[in-house]
This record gives sequence, C-alpha cells and structure tokens, in this order.
Amino acid sequence: MDSLSNGAAAATIATRTTPITTTASPPSSKLAHLTESLKLEHQFLRVPFEHYKKSIRADHRVFEKEMSAVISGVTEAADADLSKDDAVHHLSSLVSKLQGLKRKLEEGSRIENLQAQRCRARLDHLESADVENLPDWNNTRLKRILVDYMLRMSYYDTAAKLAGSNNIQDLVDIDVFQEAKKVIDALQNKEVAPALAWCADNKSRLKKSKSKFEFQLRLQEFIELVRAENSMRAITYARKYLSPWGATHTKELQRVMATLAFKSNTECARYKVLFEPIQWDFLVDQFKQEFCRLYGMTLEPLLNIYLQAGLSALKTPYCYEDDCTKEDPLSQDNFRKLALPLPYSKQHHSKLVCYITKELMDTENPPQVLPNGYVYSTKALEEMAKKNNGKITCPRTGLVCNYLDLVKAYIS
Repeated sequence: MDSLSNGAAAATIATRTTPITTTASPPSSKLAHLTESLKLEHQFLRVPFEHYKKSIRADHRVFEKEMSAVISGVTEAADADLSKDDAVHHLSSLVSKLQGLKRKLEEGSRIENLQAQRCRARLDHLESADVENLPDWNNTRLKRILVDYMLRMSYYDTAAKLAGSNNIQDLVDIDVFQEAKKVIDALQNKEVAPALAWCADNKSRLKKSKSKFEFQLRLQEFIELVRAENSMRAITYARKYLSPWGATHTKELQRVMATLAFKSNTECARYKVLFEPIQWDFLVDQFKQEFCRLYGMTLEPLLNIYLQAGLSALKTPYCYEDDCTKEDPLSQDNFRKLALPLPYSKQHHSKLVCYITKELMDTENPPQVLPNGYVYSTKALEEMAKKNNGKITCPRTGLVCNYLDLVKAYIS
C-alpha cells in the first residue's frame, strides 16, 4: 500500500472485520448456507432419541423383573400343597403385583409418548427450516443455544423461563439436565449414592465406553471412610467394591489403599491430595463429561462452539496487541480467552472496511488517507465534505482538514 503511514496501517488492520453486506444473497447460496447449518444439528435430534431409548429400556427391565417374580410365584403355588384360603391369598397378592405393574407400564407409556412427541416436534422444526423463514428459524436456534448454555452452567430456572416465554420447551433438553442436576447437587454435598444409582441405571453403556466414573466414586467413598478413621469398614468396603477393579486399575488401588497407613492428616503430597475437597469437583466434572457422552452431547456448550467458529475467522496476531481497536470482538478479555486455543486465521487477501460506513474499501470505493494517517473510504469522506463545505473531521482524533488535503491510498 503506497503513501500509507504506520498509523494508517494500524488503522486499516484494525478495521479488517468482514462487513455485513445489505445486498440479498441469491436463493441458491442461502439454500446452501441452510443445508450446511442443518449439519450442525446432530445433538438436537440425538439427545431426545437417547432419552426415549433409555425410558424404553427402563420399562423393559421393570416388566421383566415383575413378570419373573409373578411367574415364580405361580410356579411355587402350583408345586406347593396350599389350602384354599392360602391359595386365594397367594393369587390375590400376584394379582396386586400385576396391577402395580400395569400402573407402572401405563406411566412409562405416557412418558414414552411425550418423548416420542418431542422427537417428532424436533423433526418438524428442522423440516420447517426454509429460505423464506430463515431469520425467524435462526432466532429460535439462538434461543435454543442460550438455553443449552444456561442449563450447562446450572442456571436451570432462567433456562426454563427463557424456554417457556418463547414456547420452545420441546426443542430444549430441560428434563434431561434436571436428571443430571440431582446427581451434581448430591456430589457437591459430598454424597455419592445418587451418582452410583445413575451408574447402575446406565451400567451397560458405561461399560461399553470403558468409563472409570463408578470406580472413581468408589475410591472417593473409601477415602471418606478413611477420613472418618473407620479403618475396618474401609477394608470391608474395599474387598466388596474395589477388588473387582483390581485387574485393570492396580496402581490407583495401591495408592488409595496406602491412605490406611498415612491417614487424612498426612503431609505427604502424593496422598494428601486425595483428601482435599477439590476431589469432589473432579467428580462433578467427570460426571458432566460422562453424561454428555451418554446422550451424544458436545462436551463444550454449543454457545462456545459457535462463538469459536466465528472467532477463528477473526483471530490474527494484531488482536492481542495493546492498540487493537475496540470494534474488534477479540479486544475483550472474555473473547480472547475463548479464542486462545484457536489457530490464527489464514487470510490470503486483506479486506479493508471503512470505520465510518462499515463498507468494504476496494477499487470502486478506494481508501483515502488523512494528514494524521487515518484511512477512510472515499464514499464516506465525500458525503462528509458535501455536508461541511469541503471540510473533513476525523471521527477518531477530531482533526479538521480540507477534502483536497486527502491522499488516495492504493492496495497492492
């Protein structure tokens, strides 16, 4: 770029953000954009479907357990030599069990129907996405992403109010996260029973994914017994619940068992860390990861993923310099932190955007350089000169000069 001072160069880099054009995109490009957007909706369908399958499996287990008990009761009654009154009493108890099973299955069926409706509602929502209603559809998606973020950050009431006020309850996973909330609250209160119950309900799937979460819970429960100086109970507990893990987690078991000798007041760093409260925070984080994997969710909130996708196109070394313009999102610490793991944007050609009009500066709207080194588009400066009798005022420094004092900049 000729005739451009250092200050002007900094100014042009600072306005590199790609502008939003007002010209309508061709329908084909909008359709292609919509098609690409729908590819990101995997979690949107996967979560309710997984929840639906889990309910079916739970009802199936209840049915098998109850029917097995009833059949065993009938077999015992047939083989036993019962009096008439005893036989009637025995059969009546079996009928009561069947009636209880019927009520459980009816409730399970109601829940399954609601979950099937939720799956259907989400399919209908995706099918409703069209070029004509794309702004409204994107607005709904933004609200879904915000609700997802609030639920992951434990703002359950706020998430429920946002979903309710926009009538998108079937499009968000509040009930799924409420299930997780019970376990998280219990772990934060140093209770492992709800988490162990959750592991039992999902035992086959956790085993398939080679999860260590249940093992970590058992270790923590053992540590709490050692903390309470109840060594005999700790040893009994280890024999019952930890020994099955010995073949695959020998080193971890050896380390934890050593706490019986070192106790909770040890100063040995290797064992002292096992008694620190932060271990419960690790369990909460691990549960969240296992929970997300189980339901096919992303480990990061969707809001973070979408923001990082946008920031990856904006991130350059200049963003982390002290004179980075305030219009750049990466001038803010929160966005910088979010973009930290992202690579720098690969830009083959620079794009200059006018600070005043936010329009692209190119050969048809070339940049002009003020005496103080700042650069603005010809269109913006011409309009300013017409309104001020040929005078130009720099919006950033307040410098006043004549339009004839400007120097045209050339982009090479």
